[in-house]
Amino acid sequence: MELGASCSSGMCPCPWQRGWNEMSFKPALGLSSAVINTRLQELVRLFKERTEKVKEKLIDSDVTSDDESPVPAPAAAPLPAPGGEQEGDKPSRDDHYCEMLCCTFKRQPWLDRLKSYKFPSSIDPLTNLMYVLWLFFVVMAWNWNCWLIPVRWAFPYQTAANIHCWLLVDYLCDLIYLLDILIFQTRLQFVQGGDIITDKKAMKENYLRSQRFKMDVLCLLPLDFFYFKVGVNPLLRFPRCLKYMAFFEFNNRLEAILTKAYIYRVIRTTAYLLYSLHVNSCLYYWASAYEGLGSTTWVYDGEGNSYIRCYYWAVKTLITIGGLPDPKTLFEIVFQLLNYFTGVFAFSVMIGQMRDVVGAATAGQTYYRSCMDSTIKYMNFYKIPRAVQNRVKTWYEYTWHSQGMLDESELLVQLPDKMRLDIAIDVNYNIVSKVALFQGCDRQMIFDMLKRLRSVVYLPNDYVCKKGEIGREMYIIQAGQVQVLGGPDGKSVLVTLKAGSVFGEISLLAAGGGNRRTANVVAHGFANLFILEKKDLNEILVHYPESQKLLRKKAKKMLKSNNKPKEEKGGPGDPLIIPPRAETPKLFKAALAATGRMGGKGPLGRLRWRLKELRALQQAQVSTAACLAALDIQCVHPCCSPTPPKSPVHQRSPVASRKAQTRLGEEISSESSDHSVTIRVIPTAKEDEEILAAEISEKDEKKEEK
Repeated sequence: MELGASCSSGMCPCPWQRGWNEMSFKPALGLSSAVINTRLQELVRLFKERTEKVKEKLIDSDVTSDDESPVPAPAAAPLPAPGGEQEGDKPSRDDHYCEMLCCTFKRQPWLDRLKSYKFPSSIDPLTNLMYVLWLFFVVMAWNWNCWLIPVRWAFPYQTAANIHCWLLVDYLCDLIYLLDILIFQTRLQFVQGGDIITDKKAMKENYLRSQRFKMDVLCLLPLDFFYFKVGVNPLLRFPRCLKYMAFFEFNNRLEAILTKAYIYRVIRTTAYLLYSLHVNSCLYYWASAYEGLGSTTWVYDGEGNSYIRCYYWAVKTLITIGGLPDPKTLFEIVFQLLNYFTGVFAFSVMIGQMRDVVGAATAGQTYYRSCMDSTIKYMNFYKIPRAVQNRVKTWYEYTWHSQGMLDESELLVQLPDKMRLDIAIDVNYNIVSKVALFQGCDRQMIFDMLKRLRSVVYLPNDYVCKKGEIGREMYIIQAGQVQVLGGPDGKSVLVTLKAGSVFGEISLLAAGGGNRRTANVVAHGFANLFILEKKDLNEILVHYPESQKLLRKKAKKMLKSNNKPKEEKGGPGDPLIIPPRAETPKLFKAALAATGRMGGKGPLGRLRWRLKELRALQQAQVSTAACLAALDIQCVHPCCSPTPPKSPVHQRSPVASRKAQTRLGEEISSESSDHSVTIRVIPTAKEDEEILAAEISEKDEKKEEK
């Protein structure tokens, strides 16, 4: 706020004016000078950088700009409808709502969604998940026929009371078979001469000429018409089991999309074993019924659950556990011999297939274990220290558990260059494109560089690079952190770099001794880094001369800026455009301090007392100004002018004369405004020594003695 009032001569309504009449006021220009100086230095630096860029473009027109590409202008908003009402504001007449609990949800009826759905004209059997889902339903129908036809034929589970349920499910499976032939199989894409064929007529003709179509037609033979003559016999549906090609296709597609396909392989192999036991149990019940239930000790006696009892017998027979009753008749002996031979063959095949499945699932683990065992054997043979052996074991374990393999290049080398490039772009392009050294380079050069990156894992406290060594690599942090060490002892953490950071890029292009490391870099915890070697970059730049020219200019500029001394980089040694007020000379301060310790008598003692009083008045002035600023008060009366009258102390303060602005080696003198005090600095023969002399006029001495 502002405060104003009338004032008589010699008096001021402001309570703080009385203090101003007793002390000297000197505006504090230190803070404003520092702000102005900082701002001017920033403007000078910006103008200098701009001038250098323009100069480079004028000298070499091939230099590309580091600025980003211009952003396209936003698309114009659509014009409103002629009627004045926007299309989005019109009330929808076809909105449908569904009430659920206490909320109402806007949705489209399922019938409308079904009508608006358009079935694809062609289906990619390798990548279309909808086709894999459809194959699942086809395989379920095929399993119904394979598992239930033998049961209905051998066991008395199909009766006149439940025949309609069996027939309903049978014909539902037949409908699935028919839809697979008419809708899905005729729309499958195929490759011919390297081209993917999507023409409807060509896809239909390809299916009609295939072996798959013949088996599909054979499995749908209408043998059901014989039901009217021989009754509902499940064996007439046995051709439905010939749709096995859909089962194997489903296995291939499902294993391609599963992350752990070996689990499904184990389940499928187990299902093979269970199905063979299932068929054997059905045959055993049929043989028992043929001989007569309970007629001998070998056949089923008809007690308990017939399927469970027969399945138990089949398990003991195929696995050759033993403890079975001996067959009595010729039929029983032949049946048992065939059963034993089949069981031994089937069981050995199942065991071999299970071993292959488990071996394929643990192939990577076996390779990792063999490599680690070989390394441990090597280290023990050469008596490597135990500490080094423990670090090697830790590296093996962490590398395997973090990425599932010891060397990623072994996997990528099997892929073609295009696929390796696609994987490298997805993993590393966002990081490499942000490196200042590579901005503005050819995009294809960066793609070629991505394929040369090599992944390396560093353990905690491992040195990534050491100060003074020759730099031949650039590092990109994929995971983890690294610390840059420095200081007098070389152990102080200067900065911590996290995932996505890049360092060592200048050493790739530096030459003539400029590619030495300037600091120690240590892994903080486990760190996974991508490395680009200098020789790989040189091989790439041979094909991109323009990018090579640009990279060398940028590297030279970076090296030049890194090698500048602090005073050239805009540090505290910058010349001040508005220099601050000179401080009291150190030699003069020492003389005043010595005078104070000796009792404070003489000319220097009186001068010391006057300077001390002046500092006290200036501190009071600063505190008063701070109070005014905090209260937001401003006196507008003329007597409250910010420039108070001069005090005697202010008049007696030394003021530098023109003689002070002399060259080195000349005498420097300063005196007060009333010429009562004179201070002289007299140089001596030695460059680092000076003589300080203070003179007080005789009039002032007599006044003070009185």
